[in-house]
Amino acid sequence: MLDKFFVKLLGNGIIVIVMVMLLSNASFISALLTALALSILAYLFGDYFILPRTNNAIATVVDAFLVFIFLWAISANAEWTLSLGEILAITIVMGVFEWFLHTWMLRDGIRRDSSVRVRDAR
Repeated sequence: MLDKFFVKLLGNGIIVIVMVMLLSNASFISALLTALALSILAYLFGDYFILPRTNNAIATVVDAFLVFIFLWAISANAEWTLSLGEILAITIVMGVFEWFLHTWMLRDGIRRDSSVRVRDAR
């Protein structure tokens, strides 16, 4: 799973840093720290908690929602010049990346949580 986390860090880093810096007045360091924090939160919540208990579509929507809210909050507090449309564009690109990452994670061994299985009706 560590290799997948590093792929997530790299993918999120490239997408977030490049898009945030191109679309706003954010500095490299603030974009980097945002990408790092977002990657860790999304991995722990979306990939480690949600994905094993649900499916790719739900985990991707949760990750995308997290990206949107996180970028909106950081943008507002850091006084970046990102519009809601630009945040939505970043969210969509991140969602596509997350969909493929989740597909890889599911194919290569993320385990479904056995505690959420439906019991046999006997």
